[in-house]
Amino acid sequence: MDSWVPGAAGSLWDVDNLPYGIFSRPGGRRQVGVRVSDHVLDLTGLASRQHLDLADALDAPVLNPLMACSRDQHSGLRSWLRRALVDPAWQTEVAPYLLPLEELELHLPFDVADYVDFYASEHHATNVGRLFRPDQPPLLPNWKHLPVAYHGRAGTIVPSGTGIRRPSGQRRGEGAPDFGPSTRLDIEAELGFVVGAPSRAGAPVPMRDFHAHAFGVVGVNDWSARDIQAWEYVPLGPFLGKSFATSISHWVTPLAALEAAWVPMPRQDPRPLPYLEPDSALALDIAIEVELNGHVVSRPPYRSMYWSPAQMLAHLTVNGASVRTGDLFASGTVSGAAPGEEGSFLELSRGWTEPFGPESRLSLEDGDTVVLRYTAPGVEGGRIALGEVAGTVLPALERPV
Repeated sequence: MDSWVPGAAGSLWDVDNLPYGIFSRPGGRRQVGVRVSDHVLDLTGLASRQHLDLADALDAPVLNPLMACSRDQHSGLRSWLRRALVDPAWQTEVAPYLLPLEELELHLPFDVADYVDFYASEHHATNVGRLFRPDQPPLLPNWKHLPVAYHGRAGTIVPSGTGIRRPSGQRRGEGAPDFGPSTRLDIEAELGFVVGAPSRAGAPVPMRDFHAHAFGVVGVNDWSARDIQAWEYVPLGPFLGKSFATSISHWVTPLAALEAAWVPMPRQDPRPLPYLEPDSALALDIAIEVELNGHVVSRPPYRSMYWSPAQMLAHLTVNGASVRTGDLFASGTVSGAAPGEEGSFLELSRGWTEPFGPESRLSLEDGDTVVLRYTAPGVEGGRIALGEVAGTVLPALERPV
């Protein structure tokens, strides 16, 4: 399907992609846009002009009203967009709403309702277990029976490009804790799933209904202060070491763009309980690239994850908890089995003992810039991009308290 949009055909941002985001012109209001090539289609303006059924949902400063619409409405909008960007008969009508990306400001794409972070990579959990508990089995007894997770802070989720202030907090000291800036600042390369249609309280979401509630995916970097985390996480788990910042991509890739990316899951042994239905679980063949100061230091493969997105959502709601439009649940660190596939600096440095990369890093230093990039197979062949997640480390505040 060759698009008339310059540079779209065969690119990572062709019409088989079409992710949604929020943009503004200089001094203008925030509007809904769709990325194609190096342009953003002003969907708010175009929908009003064309009197689309979803014009009201698209006349918003966030994606939440659009995400809350039905799957049929999403499918109809996507089909219309693909047709309008391919058929030359639409070019005269649509082209005035196609804006150069470089002239626009991008924003957090949706209002985040709740945020849950899972721990779904067996390779990551095993690597961390061996580092932290060398004299014990690396995986705790429950790990292969349920997708482990913690509840994060929605208010500190920021869009790609936001500077990340080095956090301060309590750390394990000599005989007593001390306080100061984190000296073990880390990344976690993850994939996030955004909820569209909400569920009812008290009604678990079975795995077969995953597509009825998940609207799309975003790239995620769950920044982590490992020294703060190590001191506080027993007995209740991560808190201040995780809650200071989580970065996500500007673009939300709809699940429809990932139809060609679903692949069989790795074998799950022992077999999970029936509500986690291992026979129907599917993984996503998404490649991640971790770049530190312009150098690629790791390439984690998402398809190696032990727990599937549908299993995560089923477990999240099995106790009757509901999900709301704008909820975000992330995969946890994505790590593969091979060297060079680690999704955190903790793993790349073998527990802060082996410098890695051209700059011989152990952990993040002030001024370091991390960029996560994501690609997946496209439904028309080739690959599509899921957007990037970038952040630069800023020095800690001189007087945090």
